[in-house]
Amino acid sequence: MSKITRQGSNQILSSSVEYHNFVYLAGMTADDLSKDVAGQTAEVIAKIDAMLEANGTDKTRLLQAQIWLKDIRDRDAMNKVWVAWLGEAGRPARACVQANMADPRHLVEIMVTACR
Repeated sequence: MSKITRQGSNQILSSSVEYHNFVYLAGMTADDLSKDVAGQTAEVIAKIDAMLEANGTDKTRLLQAQIWLKDIRDRDAMNKVWVAWLGEAGRPARACVQANMADPRHLVEIMVTACR
């Protein structure tokens, strides 16, 4: 049986799960909720970078991204930060939708899957 490695686990979720060299990150949100969508996106992708590194991979190995925005009209502002972050790295398959957030101050949440 293959090993499943979990990091940052609590009663509800793990912040990351690795199985067969695939790394699944939980949805990430910003801590500073006073920021606009660009600021929150920058904070979220910094968290993603750190979590990917902790799991022995990086953004060049992204396979999939799911993005939830409080207001889909913020998509262009979020995409500017997203595109700058990706650079020339491989682009993941991606979905971006509007969603009601658990805390209305959250403007963006991003969840990614990568390989090692």
